[in-house]
Amino acid sequence: MAPISIADLVAALPSEDSWGPSNTGDNMLDGVPYAPFSKGDKLGRMADWTAESKDRERQGRPQYNRNFRDQQVYGAGSSSLFTVQTAEDESSFSVVDNTRTSTKRTFGRGGGTVFRGRGGQRGGAGQRGGRGGFQRAGAGRGNDRYFDNRGGRGGGRGGRRFGWKDWDKPQRTREPSVAIRPEWQMLEEVDFNRLSKLNLEAPEGEDLDTYGFLHYYDRSYDKPPVKGSERKLQSLERAAYNVTTSQDPVIHELAEKDEATIFATSDILSMLMCATRSVYSWDIVIVHQGNKIYLDKRIGASIDLVTVNENAYDAPLEISEASGKQDQINTPSALAMEATFINHNFAMQTVTESQQAKVGFAKPNPFYNEAEETEPLASKGYKYRRFDISLERDEEPLKLVVRTEVDAVMKNPTVGGPDQQLVVKALNEFDSKAPGSGSALDWRSKLVSQRGAVIATEMKNNSSKLARWTTQAILAKADGIKLGFVSRTNPRSASSHVILGVVGYKPKEFATQMNLNLGNGWGIVRTVVDRIRALDADEPADAVKKYVLIKDPNRSVLRLYSVPATTFEDDDEAEAEDADEQGDKDDEDDE
Repeated sequence: MAPISIADLVAALPSEDSWGPSNTGDNMLDGVPYAPFSKGDKLGRMADWTAESKDRERQGRPQYNRNFRDQQVYGAGSSSLFTVQTAEDESSFSVVDNTRTSTKRTFGRGGGTVFRGRGGQRGGAGQRGGRGGFQRAGAGRGNDRYFDNRGGRGGGRGGRRFGWKDWDKPQRTREPSVAIRPEWQMLEEVDFNRLSKLNLEAPEGEDLDTYGFLHYYDRSYDKPPVKGSERKLQSLERAAYNVTTSQDPVIHELAEKDEATIFATSDILSMLMCATRSVYSWDIVIVHQGNKIYLDKRIGASIDLVTVNENAYDAPLEISEASGKQDQINTPSALAMEATFINHNFAMQTVTESQQAKVGFAKPNPFYNEAEETEPLASKGYKYRRFDISLERDEEPLKLVVRTEVDAVMKNPTVGGPDQQLVVKALNEFDSKAPGSGSALDWRSKLVSQRGAVIATEMKNNSSKLARWTTQAILAKADGIKLGFVSRTNPRSASSHVILGVVGYKPKEFATQMNLNLGNGWGIVRTVVDRIRALDADEPADAVKKYVLIKDPNRSVLRLYSVPATTFEDDDEAEAEDADEQGDKDDEDDE
């Protein structure tokens, strides 16, 4: 076919002033129809047979080609008008593609490589929009932020959306903290998104009574230790108690005096207030007796354990996933036991024990019996504080009593100022190179030079734990919180530890740094209490109702179960007997 010249095109134009072919169907030029085109089209590309052949190879709709960016969409689909039946004498005819090709590999902005997943499904990996889709890992900055196969930046429909480093994040199936029994009835299920929108401004609270005593904090631990001369963490035999709400004699006394409607301890209440930050499963037992509500816990509940890297993107692996003996000491349960042991001893080691220089509270420790105990008491102060969480619509005030704890006391830097009460906790490092470390820095080399980066990493990997500690300090109205950094002497052994440093914060300032909203925590507490009261509104005044609030082990969901009133009582008695037998056996071994 002879090429079409501009003169032929001008001659074919209609007499009207409009541009383009007439609407009468007379758009034939020498018996050949021509397609509409835009003013911006280049005459050299009005008939491009190569684009059609490429589309046939893709077996899909025409694709956008960056090499022909100057082509416009107008009239692009009309190339099929030039399709003619292939004659027999043209069987050996082929069009030579003289399009300039580049040897440079360019897969999107910034270069990089395209990795395809689950190829072969829905037309294979070569087709666009398959289930496998593609994820783009470019060399340019920020190209690894989005791996989207649902119509986002990543590409076609289908597949799942990946986040930063989610592509190698192991999928875990965790077990619940307590076995769900057949006779339990689920009453409510609420996700964390709804809980995070709650808010209630609570007052500062007031002290009802104080018990115990405090030793002074040893400020020499605040100085960075010289390399090679770090202090070893000691195992101290001291009597320390973590009595649950229903077994606290002081709370029973306050309940009889009708001092409040809701009763709890700071470790239980902080778990509920910081529920939206939790990942591992936990449970709280709620007992509604008469007009009183007790937030309780089981013996050996997971709330008593200190988690490690719970919020890390590559949290420690479970026992079934551990591959070697070294990994067995880095499982979540083993690390939690190790961290609980570290916190118990660190709080007692960092105080200067002196019978002459100690601060006694109004009343002695309510859980210590000198006739039965052989170990000396640990430095611990219990403050029973009352908070008013009433709303304007309430006919009667709704008050909550919580048993809070402080660990030490420190001289006020201001001359003549009152002593400062402290909450002492410890972060622990097991192995910065092991799976589950959460990309943590090596504390021995970075704690002094890059302390801010180390603390920021801990805030990310242990958001739930640090939020609970900060909430407990605020509930106790403590003046400061001391965070120790304790590391293993040998990463392959969990039996020996050294103290690498201590940092101090004011609780409310630390909460601001962590973006911790205490109003949201109080809103969660008030919502749970309102739900319990509504369920038992028609019950007799002397009725005893029991509920269990459980965090789902694999989803960001809380579930409320109604359970029989005798649930856990037999288990608690059996565990208590086992503990007594184990204690007697240990005493015999010591003798």
